[in-house]
Amino acid sequence: MERVTRIGVTGHRRIPDAVLPAVRSGIRAQLRGPGPLRALSCLAAGADQLFADIALDCGVPLTAVIPGMDYEAHLGDAETRGSYRRLLESCAERVELPREATHEEAYYAAGRYVVDHADRLVAVWDGAPARGLGGTGDVVDYARGAGVPVTVLWRDGVERG
Repeated sequence: MERVTRIGVTGHRRIPDAVLPAVRSGIRAQLRGPGPLRALSCLAAGADQLFADIALDCGVPLTAVIPGMDYEAHLGDAETRGSYRRLLESCAERVELPREATHEEAYYAAGRYVVDHADRLVAVWDGAPARGLGGTGDVVDYARGAGVPVTVLWRDGVERG
């Protein structure tokens, strides 16, 4: 039986329009074989939901990693929460993490879980430090420290805003 390659995602909630085409094509390229793949995402707004949608569109089974908190209530507007529920229903697997003391700790625990269970990580990241514990920069640093290969998708000179 062929080994499944697990690809995780981390990234910003807001992706500027100037970066979106490169991010979409980069994600599609990462989700092409060889061999069977599995996608891991926390299904947050922005990069996580975009990655999850593209994975499902490519026929890649999706694992949802749910931070240990009242997650859905903190995802953003009704449209984002609706996308979260739609994606969650399409997941092949769902991992609910233990409750954490703060939301930031829950986000960081979820990011570490994705890295710890991935063979490689896709980071939709502008290269700037995280704006709070568990942000994209923290997860990228954790992955690099753990020896998990990271592919950064962004366009030079574009700030996330």
